[in-house]
Amino acid sequence: MAHAYTPGLRVVEKTIIYKERRLPLRGTVLVKKGDKVQYDKIVARTELPGNVHMMNVVNKLNITPGEIKDCMLKKEGDPIKRDEVLAKSSSFFGLFKSICNSPINGSVESISTVTGQVVLREAPIPVEIAAYIDGIVDEVIEAEGVNVKTWGTYIQGIFGVGGEVVGDLQIVSKSVDKPLTMDDITPNLKDKIIVGGSIVTNDVIQKAKKIGIKGIIVGGLDDKDLKELLGYDLGVAITGHEEIGLTIVVTEGFGQIKMAEKTYDILKRNEGLKTSINGATQIRAGVIRPEVIVPLLERYTLEEILQEHEAKAQVGMEPGSLIRVIRKPYFGVLGKVVSLPHNLTEMESETKVRVVEVELETGEKVILPRANVETIES
Repeated sequence: MAHAYTPGLRVVEKTIIYKERRLPLRGTVLVKKGDKVQYDKIVARTELPGNVHMMNVVNKLNITPGEIKDCMLKKEGDPIKRDEVLAKSSSFFGLFKSICNSPINGSVESISTVTGQVVLREAPIPVEIAAYIDGIVDEVIEAEGVNVKTWGTYIQGIFGVGGEVVGDLQIVSKSVDKPLTMDDITPNLKDKIIVGGSIVTNDVIQKAKKIGIKGIIVGGLDDKDLKELLGYDLGVAITGHEEIGLTIVVTEGFGQIKMAEKTYDILKRNEGLKTSINGATQIRAGVIRPEVIVPLLERYTLEEILQEHEAKAQVGMEPGSLIRVIRKPYFGVLGKVVSLPHNLTEMESETKVRVVEVELETGEKVILPRANVETIES
């Protein structure tokens, strides 16, 4: 049977999930292999060097660089507090004194007798990495972090903004084609991750932020609303670091697009469960997808998940595979693979490419370049 390998969008109700939790610098790992961890458990910790401040002490004291060490009240490595006297000099038999105060809390890093500069460094910045999902520590990366393993629901989106958040899952829109409205956003949704239908607008997002909703999972988002939300055109960038007060995961694409029935049904079955989402997206080389993870530690055993995972192992795109179109004019439309013609086909652009015959959810059959579709893992 013919099959092809394409970028895949994972929408899986039960599977093994691995998440790497790595520090930006070497530090201390706080857990052991096999430890059971909750999403908020700190698994590794380090310190980033504080900001550097250069002080031209010789100019402030009106001395030469060679005199600086005699005037310093602090040595290299000494701690220093804001406004504490760092150095002082006196002249005319002590009648006139000049002092130099520290502008920061930190320490003295270096003193130069050549330039007369003193380098101060602010206190280190602590960095802690949490587990993000409920699971088990599968691997310890020495002095760097861990890999956490869990079993549960894993859904990838098309686009997202905002970082990692965790909250209980709440279905708000009663159907896949219903937009999220102002009336849907109520105070009882505080700290929840809510599921909408076809689209969410910026005014609804703003109300959700005020109430304290942690995240929104929805089918579509208009680029105009995205610009209003961020305050700028996003362009080609890596998202996930936006400080917008909540995280948004778009499952289908831009514009008003109903959420896939399968995605909605899976989320509905998981309503009320603790859910981790991350809006981080990169669409260029090294693709990063926004994600929704619902750990099912209490519902299924590892053996049950492993059996199902192995039974559903994917070999690629083949007739019958569920796909999503990722290019115009059918962007965001779902369909099933009918056939995978072997020979190259000439397109309107006069380029010859490998194609796939697809039956769209509307019933229409079309021929598309294979690069214009992605498989949806089930």
